Amino acid sequence: MRIGALALQGDFAEHLRALARAFAEHLRALARAGLEGVQVRRPEQLDSAAGLIIPGGESTTIGMLMERFGLIEKIRARAQEGMAIWGTCAGAILLAKGIVGSSQPRLGLMDITVERNAYGRQIDSFETTVEIKGIEGGPVPAVFIRAPVIKAVGPACEVLAEHEGEPVLVREGRLLAGAFHPELTEDLRLHRYFAALAKG
Repeated sequence: MRIGALALQGDFAEHLRALARAFAEHLRALARAGLEGVQVRRPEQLDSAAGLIIPGGESTTIGMLMERFGLIEKIRARAQEGMAIWGTCAGAILLAKGIVGSSQPRLGLMDITVERNAYGRQIDSFETTVEIKGIEGGPVPAVFIRAPVIKAVGPACEVLAEHEGEPVLVREGRLLAGAFHPELTEDLRLHRYFAALAKG
């Protein structure tokens, strides 16, 4: 099974490292399953991907690059075919159907509305822990860096985690959107969760 990390801009390398760490303890089983983390820059690289991570970064830049390289339509098509997608921070913005005050390019796959940078500027970044539905072992560390706020969640979406009453991780079928950066911590449970989602 191959999982891609969109490598146009942002912290895709951290996601790939987290995937490698998450799977290291299951090395023998993974070798049999053929699991592999790969960078994605071209539409054809998605053909064999069971899942795609859209990392944090600058959502407007990533959206324009996705549009320029023909990735938006390809990702939408692969999502319809069942490819799992996980958007973190800027990735969550790109997955959203609604973005407050913005008409930027987006995938528009999830029935959520987000507000960009709503947790404040870079100086307002913080780390906390959140309880995530479906993940055992206690709270998961969450790093918020110029994070979006999920302002509205449609009926098809399930809220998996909240921080101070606001949704910070939501799921719609095989789509996952989070406001925080799990790849910047040593906790790999959310990456394992996504790998299981991609594997189906």
